[in-house]
Amino acid sequence: MSQRTLHTLFTLTSVAIIGASNTKKRAGNIVMKNLLAGEFAGPIMPVTPKYKAVMGVLAYPNIEALPLIPDLAMICTAAHHVPAIVETLAQFGCKFAIVLASGMTAQSQHEGSTLLELTKQHANRYGMRILGPNSLGMMLPNLGLNASLAHTRALPGKIAFVSQSAAICTTVLDWANNKGIGFSSFISLGDTSDIDFDELLDYLGRDSKTSAILLYIDAVNDKRHFISAARAAAKNKPILVIKSGRTHQSANTIQLHPHMLVGNDAVYEAAFRRAGMLRVNDLIELFAAVETLVHSSALQGERLAIISNGTGPAELALDQLILGGGKSAIIDVDTLTQLDALLPSTWSRKNPINIGGDAHSARYTQTLKILMDCDAADAILVIHSPSALEDSLDIARSLATMVCTHPKRKKINILTNWSGEDSAYLARKHFNKAGISTYRTHEGAVGAFMHMVEYRRNQKLLQEVPQSIPDNIPTNVEQARHALSQAHKNGKRMLDTHESIDILSAYGLKTIATYAVETPEDAVKVANKIGYPVAIKVQSPDINHKSDVHGVMLNLSNKDEVYQAAIAINSRVLAHHPTAKIERLVVQKMALTAGAQEIRVAVVNDPVFGPAILLGEGGSQWDPCRDAVVALPPLNMALARYMVIQALKTNKLKDRHLPLGLDMNALCVMLTQISHLVIDCPKIATLDLNPVLCAGHHITLLDVNIQLHETEIDNGARLAISPYPKELEQQTTLKNGRPVMLRPILPEDEPKHLIFDNSLSDEDRYKRYFGVRSKMTHEEMAVLTQIDYAREMAFVAIAKDDNGDELTLGAIRASIDPNNIEAEFAMAVRSDHQGQGLGKLLLEKLISYYKENNTLSLTGLTLFENRNMANLAKKLGFIVTFDREERLIKMDMQLNDPH
Repeated sequence: MSQRTLHTLFTLTSVAIIGASNTKKRAGNIVMKNLLAGEFAGPIMPVTPKYKAVMGVLAYPNIEALPLIPDLAMICTAAHHVPAIVETLAQFGCKFAIVLASGMTAQSQHEGSTLLELTKQHANRYGMRILGPNSLGMMLPNLGLNASLAHTRALPGKIAFVSQSAAICTTVLDWANNKGIGFSSFISLGDTSDIDFDELLDYLGRDSKTSAILLYIDAVNDKRHFISAARAAAKNKPILVIKSGRTHQSANTIQLHPHMLVGNDAVYEAAFRRAGMLRVNDLIELFAAVETLVHSSALQGERLAIISNGTGPAELALDQLILGGGKSAIIDVDTLTQLDALLPSTWSRKNPINIGGDAHSARYTQTLKILMDCDAADAILVIHSPSALEDSLDIARSLATMVCTHPKRKKINILTNWSGEDSAYLARKHFNKAGISTYRTHEGAVGAFMHMVEYRRNQKLLQEVPQSIPDNIPTNVEQARHALSQAHKNGKRMLDTHESIDILSAYGLKTIATYAVETPEDAVKVANKIGYPVAIKVQSPDINHKSDVHGVMLNLSNKDEVYQAAIAINSRVLAHHPTAKIERLVVQKMALTAGAQEIRVAVVNDPVFGPAILLGEGGSQWDPCRDAVVALPPLNMALARYMVIQALKTNKLKDRHLPLGLDMNALCVMLTQISHLVIDCPKIATLDLNPVLCAGHHITLLDVNIQLHETEIDNGARLAISPYPKELEQQTTLKNGRPVMLRPILPEDEPKHLIFDNSLSDEDRYKRYFGVRSKMTHEEMAVLTQIDYAREMAFVAIAKDDNGDELTLGAIRASIDPNNIEAEFAMAVRSDHQGQGLGKLLLEKLISYYKENNTLSLTGLTLFENRNMANLAKKLGFIVTFDREERLIKMDMQLNDPH
């Protein structure tokens, strides 16, 4: 759905209630009551043949009798009536309907389809959109609209809330109303049969009335659209997500819901992190995070100072901060001197700042003002424990007055924790009204601060410039695909180490000398050939973990040991697993493990998000949710580094500080090459590298298991994130004979792109940016180079300079609306390389790309002064028009037939 269509849903001017009722506790009665109790200015039109009027409002006997086409229809009837109602509404011209009924997956008595299938067929035929079924409805407080079954209405505010669970909706609503927190929109998705998270994220990410987005998710239906929409929205505003199904039992419950695929929770975590969203684990964390979002500004740094009238709570807060990876503020000498003059001689003289159990409002206020005046902290937590010496509300009032008038109010985040119940309640209420974050416990306050820190870190990490993979690391796509095709033709669906060597070596992944043999005699021959010591392992499609069935023997140092081991392995494996098919024995040169560390890397095929890369330590009882960090391909060196850091930080990977142990660069290269392998070779279903031997910059895959898909897989559909489209690379030549490569932009291009942007003349910069502008910042350049290929495209022209280094000569980019209707382009060519036909080459490549992409039209704007651009566009088939009032030239090209 395009932004233009969705815009209508959020700017409603009329509502019809199908099945409106005067009978209490009926859905049609509750919806009518909620709509009438609000301040919605448009017509509210009940439709029912039973009553002349509903709650005093003239009713209409049927949909056709309505005096106008409603923007929204609330369908409050039983499930079996819904398909026919939707068909009539859609024919009447209504474009949106909210279906409250559950049980829509029941079979229709006549057509043989389910009620939901029939409803969707009717809606699709006429271009009608459905929210639900099983939806609680929606609220748009800025319009005074409460089109829902909720027990209370939402207050107006700047947060959007979207949930698949109606029960979570009402819980959040209760809490928010108690806190005085409001919403820009409050939407219950229900079973997400049509309108889903991705479309709402696209709208809300651009909505000026929304400053933050909260999501409650049971399951994601469309991975590619969801991640693309979330990545786009998260660049503009924070997105908090809470998801059920963290345990296997909970996930199995979700699986009972219709149309919901349930994936691995660790993979969901990776998807949220990759999109730049912040996940919270429960409603308590969500409420704390919302409190912070409503009342805080973006963190300038990560230093937290703590002020308290007691030692215990402050030290507990500091412990939680440090254990959570936070940074304690360090009080400088000048600030210490000021505090010495104010506080009792017994004060702590460090952070946390204990201002004494007898602290009154003036001492609290002056201490906080000193800290806000200096540059010691980016956020300050003020803790107050109940005291008979001073009224807690008076202290809160004094603090709130000072904070709200302080010039650094928007630069330093203030969090408060007024402990206790009755004595602290009014103080917390006062902080809420003053727009200052307040929490019942110090745990909640520190936890909320760490959410802000984590969000800041995630955004910074996603903007990191990745280093390039070293040139000497091979990437031979054809070699790997040929080896996989041969295996597939030979009927192989499981490949062991010796069968994977050609595939892995094509990507610079090293294995150890490995051979498959049929008999103990053959095992001896191979061992003599490759040299002792060796290992012998069983090869069986029925055995995933060889050590569990005693199918591995290590450090065999002579031919007799090899011979006896080969005989023993066969008998022991069959004793543990009598039905196992033993194909062969594998003889492998023993790796030199002294001073090295073993880890485990795997690729799983998640039912929701497709291929996912796992990193952790080995073990036959490996549980990805518990024992591994997960990332979605494609990975580059920066994302791989982020993955390793996450693994170390969460103890999924332990750096044992061995002499030849973990080398960050080598690990990142390996993970990035595995990502390339998985992307380039869709025949690979799963990959298990266990163990992987890390010996400094030497990484060796000791045991490999590759599982192939039974049938051909659509590579585009299986990946959650669009990979770099290498097939779009094109070698060409300029008029002066200089060779250039036209290719999609990469995150690694940021340094070259900055040089390119700075090389533009003042006149070219003026034409490119429609005015004078300063040099690009890193954050701005990261947006230009780290693009989502599913949403936008940028081609760069790369040439080699005299030293053999790559140089960017030109760039063209276009972003597209979520419905793939219109792409808008902009282009720039290096000032000293104009007149060589580069602009024509770039624009032709962009036109070709969007034609293949089935985009309907390509448009661009340029200044009156840029007549060369207009002339080029006209030659290539654009319709060029001039806006003399705005002094702009508009270029339009129809690329594909909308029908």
